[in-house]
Amino acid sequence: MTDTALAAPPRSAPPRPVRAAAGATAVTIACVLPVFLVGGLAVQMGRELRFNPTGLGLAVSIYFGISALASVPSGRLVERFGPAPVARAGILLSAGALLAVAGLARSYPVLVVLLGLSAAANALGQLASNAALAERVPARRQGLSFGVKQAAIPVSTLLAGAAVPAVALTVGWRWAFVAAAGAALAALPAVPAGARPANTRRATRGAGGRATLPLLVVGAAATLAAAAANALGTFVVDSSVARGLAPGLAGLTLTLGSAVCVAARVGAGWLADRRAEGHVALIAGMLVVGAVGLGLLAVAGPVPLVAGVVLGFGLGWAWPGLMNFAVVKLHPQAPAAATSITQTGVYAGGCLGPLGLGAAATHLDYPTMWLLAAAAMLLAATLMLTANRLLTR
Repeated sequence: MTDTALAAPPRSAPPRPVRAAAGATAVTIACVLPVFLVGGLAVQMGRELRFNPTGLGLAVSIYFGISALASVPSGRLVERFGPAPVARAGILLSAGALLAVAGLARSYPVLVVLLGLSAAANALGQLASNAALAERVPARRQGLSFGVKQAAIPVSTLLAGAAVPAVALTVGWRWAFVAAAGAALAALPAVPAGARPANTRRATRGAGGRATLPLLVVGAAATLAAAAANALGTFVVDSSVARGLAPGLAGLTLTLGSAVCVAARVGAGWLADRRAEGHVALIAGMLVVGAVGLGLLAVAGPVPLVAGVVLGFGLGWAWPGLMNFAVVKLHPQAPAAATSITQTGVYAGGCLGPLGLGAAATHLDYPTMWLLAAAAMLLAATLMLTANRLLTR
């Protein structure tokens, strides 16, 4: 089977691709804001709530672990009720969690609990957005739409960073969470109305939503790739400082990586629309180049650092939108259920990567950690090629 073999399901309303893509991007940003805001404001919050970088890493790992557990149930909810109500529920849950952190987080354990609750909003928003794009964007433009939606993740990181000087250092970090809650609620009107007819949703309970072997292999590859790629955002600054780079310049490397990641995710989606098939194999190639970038980070010097950041972020972390696009093309009758399986792998990698690779950096050193991350990404590329062979049979 090739990824052009299945036709798109009937839509309940005339497609409005630009609005659908904008709405999916707004929903994604609104539902993922809590975790990135905690990361961006960790210095100010850590002083008051008494947690250190290890505590921050644990909280983020718990967040992604709960996201992984909530992914498949969220996909089923989207298939049953349609993307619009589930997207609204995710936005409301995210805004509620942001307000709860602002008003109730007086200790680190309370913060972890509230952040864990917001993880369900992440799963709901991601899968509702995937289904909305699958339903309302023409197939010839879905790759770019998924790329733009996934570019919202690094944009969220940039927004969280901007909240530090704009709000946290002026009126306090709690007001930054209040402002973020208002921004999340502002995304509600962007959710496109409408859902698939009931008979279409009933059809998704069949083969379209099953956890097939190729989907499970893609999910396993996504776990390894996400675990390795998450090390970039988590450890590249500290690793650079440990190598003797000034903290300001080290921070600029993360900004550079985020900007490259945004451009690469959009560019990968644009390229996907110009390929009839072979998208999973393309992901494998991107992961191989990304692994080279991670390996370069183990080499001392500014040139390997910049090259490693550009290749690691640019190709090693640009594949999630392309993966969602490929899975949706292969499972158009159940886009949310199918992507929930592979998205579970992405979230599992986000949970396990910082813990495992952080331990390697602590007990060994950063160069060894980067080499381990590169090996994990190469193994992910091998699994993607295996999945591609299974899919083309």
